Amino acid sequence: MTRIQSRVRAVLLATTMLSLPLALSPIVVTPAYALFGFGDIVFDPSNYAENIVQAARALEQINNQIASLQNEAQMLINQARNLASLPYSSLQQIQQSVQRTQQLLGEAQRIAFEVQQVDQIFSQQYANMDLTASDQQLVELARERWGNTVGALQDAMRVQAGVVGNIETQRAELSNLVGESQGATGALQATQAGNQILALQAQQLTDLTALLAANGRADALSAAEQAAAAEQGREQRRRFLEPGAAYQPGNAQMFSGGN
Repeated sequence: MTRIQSRVRAVLLATTMLSLPLALSPIVVTPAYALFGFGDIVFDPSNYAENIVQAARALEQINNQIASLQNEAQMLINQARNLASLPYSSLQQIQQSVQRTQQLLGEAQRIAFEVQQVDQIFSQQYANMDLTASDQQLVELARERWGNTVGALQDAMRVQAGVVGNIETQRAELSNLVGESQGATGALQATQAGNQILALQAQQLTDLTALLAANGRADALSAAEQAAAAEQGREQRRRFLEPGAAYQPGNAQMFSGGN
């Protein structure tokens, strides 16, 4: 029998002896220093058991390390998802809608949305009317004020049409952003989708502000025209009722060449 075969038989015998159920044989307490000899092989059961425990502990540590590495890998994957940028942007569409509204406000007729110009025209045509002007001049001023009111009403309707035209674009962008938010793979994508929805709402508020400004301008000019017309009417009525030269009777000829 070779030396290797002897070692194998010894290991198998020792394993068999250690694996026997305790209920089948009486418990035999072997001192820790007891050794079994099989030919040239010396087997120490306590050392063998200790080696098995150490191997089990080492295997458990390896399993723990593997689990830790898996957790770290998953954490990195989640971080990568959280840092992924949203592949969709509605900024261009929002900016175009805002620019269309600004363009309509910039095309205001006669009186622009500009403080100095408003002060200048109101001072000339509404607040400080020259009541010493001729009747023809007063009529021309009234026509100018009427033109301002009509132009403001038209501007308000144009802004209204522009705001209504933006509604479809806003609806489509809101639908896209909600879809992107629901399908977001990480926190960054969800946050970016939410920010774009807030930007869309800000654009809607901008349209609403422009609409209120245009309507308010038209209402203000209409009220100013009525106030100026009332003042001008009082002056023209005063002139009409002012005593003038008395009626002088004279001869009137109804038919020429008749008797």
